[in-house]
Order: sequence, then C-alpha cells, then structure tokens
Amino acid sequence: LQLANVGGEFMAHDKKERVNVIAAKTWRDAGGRSTPLLSEEEVYNLCIERGTLTGEERKVITDHMEITIEMLEQLPFPKSLRRVPEFAGGHHEKMDGSGYPRGLTRDQMSIPARIMAIADIFEALTAADRPYKQGKTISESIRIMTFMRKDGHIDPELFDLFIESGVYREYGERFLNPDQIDEIDVDAVLGRKAS
Repeated sequence: LQLANVGGEFMAHDKKERVNVIAAKTWRDAGGRSTPLLSEEEVYNLCIERGTLTGEERKVITDHMEITIEMLEQLPFPKSLRRVPEFAGGHHEKMDGSGYPRGLTRDQMSIPARIMAIADIFEALTAADRPYKQGKTISESIRIMTFMRKDGHIDPELFDLFIESGVYREYGERFLNPDQIDEIDVDAVLGRKAS
C-alpha cells in the first residue's frame, strides 16, 4: 500500500489492482466480526488514477480561480492594470478548452494569460517547496510541457519562445536547487534537427 499512490503523474493499473486485492481481504475484530481490511473510502483515496486528489478535492481547488477572479474584479485597478483579473484568472485554462475555470480556448485567451499558463506550469512542476511532491528537474519539466504542447494544452508558439529565449534556464539559475538544474536538447524540444 505504501507504493500504491505516491503522488506521481499517473497510477499504474497493476498498482490499482493490488489495492483492490488487498481491499478484498478481511480481518476479525475483537467481537469476532469479519471486517474489510480497507474501507470503501480508503480504496477510493488509494486508487486515484492521476495525482493525489479526489474529484471532490479537485473541485475545491478549481473553485479557487473563480474566487480569485471575483475578488480581483472588485479591486479598483488603474487603467493600465484593469486586465489583471483576466491574466491571473486564466492561468489554468488550456488551449483546447479543457482547463478551468471557464473552459476557454486559445482564441478566447489573451496572450498574457497564455504566457501566465506556461509560467505557472513550469513553476508548479519545478517547485521544491510543495509538501506533496518533489520539484522536478528542468529536463523533466520541459519533457512534460512538450507533451502538453503536443496535446494542445499550452500555446505552442509561446512555449517555443519560452525555450528559445532561455527564460526557463534563467528561472532555474535564480530559483531552483542546483540538483534540479540540468540541460535540455533545445533542438529536440523545438522539433529541429541538430545542426
């Protein structure tokens, strides 16, 4: 059970099967009654297929963006900052419309909101201060984001600019632990043949 759901990107099918095998076992309590080794709630929590949050817990997290937008819209921003609620509120949106809170597509999102999404994802993947996960290396984070680009979750042109400009590297040198900083093959990430 210790290895069943440790907060990786995905829970392997065989680990989920193992939890169900263990859940089918029983034990006898002090009164001699047969009791399941794991409750239904424990099985539900141990068999989360992606991440570590149940659907109900994820809903609480996604609701934070609606609250953020509502609060920011109440602030009297000067004209130059009037779009802050949009930029801050859109960083969990995905280009294909599968993000939250509003399910916006690329065409419905501003460029600053798309930039915020890329920055937020990279920061979240590399963050070493989260109690529920270790910070990933630069190369692991970029590999995951490359799949997100391919799957239509992040803006491909802005992601390529993020790589070509070296912003990821500058961020790493400034904010990451030395053991998280490694090299990436920029040409491979950008789909170019090495010269």
